[in-house]
Amino acid sequence: MTRLAQYFHVVWVDPAVEWRNLWIRGQWKECVLQIDESALPGFQVYRHGKWLPKFFKPRVLGRFTERFRLAQARQMLVNRGCEKIILYLWRPDFVSVLDEVTHDLSCYHIDDEYSFSTTEQPLDQREASLIARAGQVFIHSPALWDKKSHLNPNSLLVPNGVDYSRFATSQVEPDDLRSVSRPRMGYVGVIQSTINWSLLHELVKRHEEWSFIFVGPRGHLTTEDEAHIAHMSSLSHVHFLGGKPVEVLGAYAQNMNVCMMPYKINDYTKFIYPLKLHEYLASGRPTVGTPIRSLQDYGQVVKLATTADEWSVALMEALAPESSHPVQVESRRKVARTHDWATLVGRIAKTMCDRLGSPYRKGFASLLTERSS
Repeated sequence: MTRLAQYFHVVWVDPAVEWRNLWIRGQWKECVLQIDESALPGFQVYRHGKWLPKFFKPRVLGRFTERFRLAQARQMLVNRGCEKIILYLWRPDFVSVLDEVTHDLSCYHIDDEYSFSTTEQPLDQREASLIARAGQVFIHSPALWDKKSHLNPNSLLVPNGVDYSRFATSQVEPDDLRSVSRPRMGYVGVIQSTINWSLLHELVKRHEEWSFIFVGPRGHLTTEDEAHIAHMSSLSHVHFLGGKPVEVLGAYAQNMNVCMMPYKINDYTKFIYPLKLHEYLASGRPTVGTPIRSLQDYGQVVKLATTADEWSVALMEALAPESSHPVQVESRRKVARTHDWATLVGRIAKTMCDRLGSPYRKGFASLLTERSS
């Protein structure tokens, strides 16, 4: 959204806080998006007042406050001189917004399988309705495309990307990595249940000669996952370093010998498109991953393995000197460059202008010409 603000005026609508949390528990600050709007002239955040929280009952009050919040956010765009209003929705929960706000184009961006089930579920009818009604649909993974794109002819596949320069530009080795011996097998991302902790537990037991490093905050974990992590944490060659600011994540990826994407294979992970894929590739480091659907198209730059035996072989091959040859490093970075967020957001912006009609299509082309001159 902040990158789209280079093309359009953008108002991000902060999710409304449920009235009990707001008035009784005092959880006002938890809903506020922390961002420096002064550094982003085209970007504003709409924060609802204390008198416009979320009500579930009575429904008429809930709809009234929702409509009023959206009207205020829309007015922020009008006050900036916007003649066309675009609704950009992320979750099927927001389908009602289409009937609450006067707009010229609606976009629905599908960046997850919102059932969150490890066993594939039929397409939710509420989401199916939103896909069919949206003026433009953006879908971020091949499996989601196969399942949902047929419902709207105005669908575009836009995968997750990377801030290429942040992950490709050489950075100083972080202090908490310097004492960790090499070779280093690294994972940079949320510590969560999509990761195959059983597989990792087996690998760390087999390979005491390697350091295993996990950089990221804790997310949802099953009891079994927690047990694996607890035992792994007790081993001297396993290091859980916690979450880090996004500005330094590239330094961690660059200072691994091998980067890992050890996902479980199930009916949820087949729909994901890992952010870390192109972050790892931009770092240039050899990478090994589980053959989930979105990684299968990158077999030329990511070694794929399923079982512990296959992972052991793949990691050993990734440690070979030829895997870090400049030619191999550049082949990975070449793929990552095509997925720079600036490029992907440019595709989204162009598509939106195309949908708005000829004047906006021509305006977008003129803007690109101006920037390139």
